[in-house]
This record gives sequence, structure tokens and C-alpha cells, in this order.
Amino acid sequence: MIRPIVAYGDPVLKKEAEDVEQNHPDLSSLIDDMWETMYAADGVGLAAPQIGLSLRLFVADGSPFGEGEDGDPGCRDFKRVMINPVLFDMSEEENVMEEGCLSIPGIREPVTRPIKLGVEYFDQDWNLVEEQLDGLAARIVQHENDHLDGLMIPDHIPAAKRLLLHGKLRDIGLGKVPVDYKMRFPKSKKRG
Repeated sequence: MIRPIVAYGDPVLKKEAEDVEQNHPDLSSLIDDMWETMYAADGVGLAAPQIGLSLRLFVADGSPFGEGEDGDPGCRDFKRVMINPVLFDMSEEENVMEEGCLSIPGIREPVTRPIKLGVEYFDQDWNLVEEQLDGLAARIVQHENDHLDGLMIPDHIPAAKRLLLHGKLRDIGLGKVPVDYKMRFPKSKKRG
């Protein structure tokens, strides 16, 4: 089932999400819904808070970035469900890349992030997994994990730039933004 994606301005996006319990009701159905919702919106990642659930869970599929000769090798076959992820060993070396977000459609901003990290998480079958990631896979995981900590792209940009985006961000919350996927706008009765 495709669920509406929560737009910028909804309080659930600013909260630190709760750990997922192993006996969480209908967890596999929720994960299936998250995949379906993410693909319907042409996303590469989707965190539970983005569908209004304050849970430490996200899905990510960076495999399209690993295709072809110029593809990022770290993204080949990079399709993950991460439950209760913990990031560690963040590299001191960073890079800057423009990022977008399904919850703030139409806005793309440069974000500086470590290029390598370790992550420990439970997969969909509750196996404990630990892996080292770099490149785009590491960036995708950091972006989605930010949602679990109540952070979004505007939290990574300078205050002056945030001020310049204020009107656009306000309009997103009001539903005054063109989208071609289902959204829930916090300050509007309008549904996308």
C-alpha cells in the first residue's frame, strides 16, 4: 500500500524516533508499504518518520547509482532494510554533494558528510548486521539516519541560506508545491 509522505513542517520529522521492537505488529507489511511508497515517489530511501511513524527504521535502494561503467561500486546491489541502525567510525574525510528529500520536494542543497562509515543494524529478518560503507551508499544511509534523529537537509545548511529557503519551506508545509506522489501536508487540508 502506498502511504502519503509527510511534508516538511510536520512535528514527526523533528522528533527522535523510537527503537523498533522485534515483535512490532505487522512489521513486514510496514516494510513492504515503505518500499512501495519509496518506489512510487522515485526515491532511493525512505525513513519511517517520513510516513508519519516515529520508528528507527528505513529502507534504501542505491543500486541504480551502481549501474554502468561510471556507477558507484559501493551502490551495486545496495538495497537494505535497516532497523535500529547505529552509525560509527565516521571518516574525517568528507565531501559535499547536493541532496534532495521526498519530504521537501523541489529543494536540493549541498550537504557535507563523511565519505565512509560503519553501520550496525537489524535486517528485516532480525539478523544483526555490521558493515562498512563508502561513497553514495554511506551518504544515503546518513541521510536516512538523519530522519531517525529528527534532522533534515535544512539542518545541514548555513543559517543565512535557511533564511533564503524559509518561504519555499513554508509553502511546502502549506501544500503549495507541485508533487506527483501522495503527500500529507501539516499546515493544509490539501492532500497530494
